[in-house]
Amino acid sequence: MASSTERASSRPQLHKVIPPLIMGTATFNTQYVDDPFDLPAASVVSRALDLGVKAFDTSPYYGPSEIILGNALAHRSITSRYNRSDYFLVTKAGRLSSPEFDYSPEWVRYSIYRSLERLHTEYLDLVYMHDVEFVSSAEVLAAVRELRRLRDEEGVIRYVGISGYPVRKLCELAEMILRETGEPLDGVLSYGHYTIQNTTLGSEDVLRRFREAGVDVVLNASMLGMGLLTTRGADNGPMASWHPSPVALRRACQGIVPVAQEAGEKLEVVAIRWALESWAEKGAELGTSATNLPEGTRIGVSVMGTAYIDELEETCRVFNSVLDGLAPEDDDQELTSRREQSRERREKIRALVEEMWNVLGNWKDYSWDSPPEGFVNKRNAADMGVVPDDGVLARRIEKQKGLVR
Repeated sequence: MASSTERASSRPQLHKVIPPLIMGTATFNTQYVDDPFDLPAASVVSRALDLGVKAFDTSPYYGPSEIILGNALAHRSITSRYNRSDYFLVTKAGRLSSPEFDYSPEWVRYSIYRSLERLHTEYLDLVYMHDVEFVSSAEVLAAVRELRRLRDEEGVIRYVGISGYPVRKLCELAEMILRETGEPLDGVLSYGHYTIQNTTLGSEDVLRRFREAGVDVVLNASMLGMGLLTTRGADNGPMASWHPSPVALRRACQGIVPVAQEAGEKLEVVAIRWALESWAEKGAELGTSATNLPEGTRIGVSVMGTAYIDELEETCRVFNSVLDGLAPEDDDQELTSRREQSRERREKIRALVEEMWNVLGNWKDYSWDSPPEGFVNKRNAADMGVVPDDGVLARRIEKQKGLVR
């Protein structure tokens, strides 16, 4: 019987199939909007696919996000034009609420079955254990083992990874998983650590550790620092009630808004352009080759959170310009013109970001504590592995027995 590592090696490596730009749907959630069910989700998802964004990231922790995304993907406007194999689905497991985590195999298994139902799919392309810094290394290891079992024995997952905030903790856990299992993680999702405020993910030591741990793809998410790097800031809107950043950091980030405005720019546009372009280059060795660039070329993978079509279109326009700048020289005059425009734009953005770093001062590369001091998992030990009697497991058992028609 083939080992887990042998079965994993029979699949294409993640970097050969994962798209370079992923639409994040944490925004389909009351943490970002007052009523996520009022969002034009089907239109946004349909437009994303039409624009070539063929991957979507969600989580059970993001309130109704999985349900809203799943219903959008099941909408006839999409199913009539796209097959399931046309897009890449990413979700997470293990985080139940802000203070509550359950990484037990029983809960992980239930969570995956529930995600399959919510997303109207027979398989998930990539699953992360969510916010791994909040639980013990032993719990992370057990949960990753269960994800791999679901991958190998049931075929409902294709790739396995972890996500979290403290970058060096992610390195440490990736190293531990390789050491304990002999198989590296397919993917690691880092958020808030390759932005114009914090570039820790791009440090040579961090990238070296991920490479040595055998991680195939490292993804950069939260290019706007979960609202920190926006004109309105983290203090104006739903984020104010939960954003983990200290007040002084929020003020420092608001201090760079005028730098953008004086140059005729919006902070959001500068932040997204810089992060997309810089991570495409810095994260290339741990990026994707599933692009239209020359065969074998890898670029860093980014996750963009969006809830509205105009935001989506602007990000895609910027990303396409970034790709133009990475394209090789040729005789196509139109492409040559676009490439030159992209490079000119890059130089302007880089100069602006240098100014912003001067304004940020000691707040550049600042990371808040995660978990916060004194954090206690509110999931009672007696409740670990106890799953709801909501029919999810029963339906899965029936399906496995071939009783569902």
